[in-house]
Amino acid sequence: MDNKEKFEKYEKLLREWSAKMNLVAPSTLSDIENRHFKDSAQLADFLPRDVNIIDLGSGAGFPGVVLAILGWNVTCIESISKKAGFLSILKQELDLPNLTIVNDRIEHYFAKLPAFSKNFVFTARAFAPLIKIFDYTHRKNCRLFLLKGREIEKEIAAAKTKYKFDYELHPSKTGDGFIIIVKNLK
Repeated sequence: MDNKEKFEKYEKLLREWSAKMNLVAPSTLSDIENRHFKDSAQLADFLPRDVNIIDLGSGAGFPGVVLAILGWNVTCIESISKKAGFLSILKQELDLPNLTIVNDRIEHYFAKLPAFSKNFVFTARAFAPLIKIFDYTHRKNCRLFLLKGREIEKEIAAAKTKYKFDYELHPSKTGDGFIIIVKNLK
């Protein structure tokens, strides 16, 4: 199955499962390709090829599953069992051996792991405010590649009250949001 077929199957499964549970906003189902797939895929322009991705609060698989389809090794962390079940179905149906699904809370998952090496990065989309993401990740010495909304400047200002970090901000190609790349988080 090539990537085009994988994305077609992903869209079909997303529509089917969204009828049973809240995976994405119903208003976005009319444009899954742009609102979800292309939005998530734009991280590929910034991610090094040799990194392992930990996707925080993966939900319906954005951006984690999209990046796995595009070839990265991805671990999706999802605390809601039903959503983790959906992600497991995607892993199987899309034949993604490079995708790992973890049904756990992020803080529990992190507590079980040693420090991450430099080849790990974090991703997230529609997960939590920047300061909350930093609360989870600040001790892991990793880079973050996050898809954020138009309120990013307020989130950056709030995060600077508690943390020091370097960042790059790039406008989204698919909407009015941003990609923020965070390094040196302390």
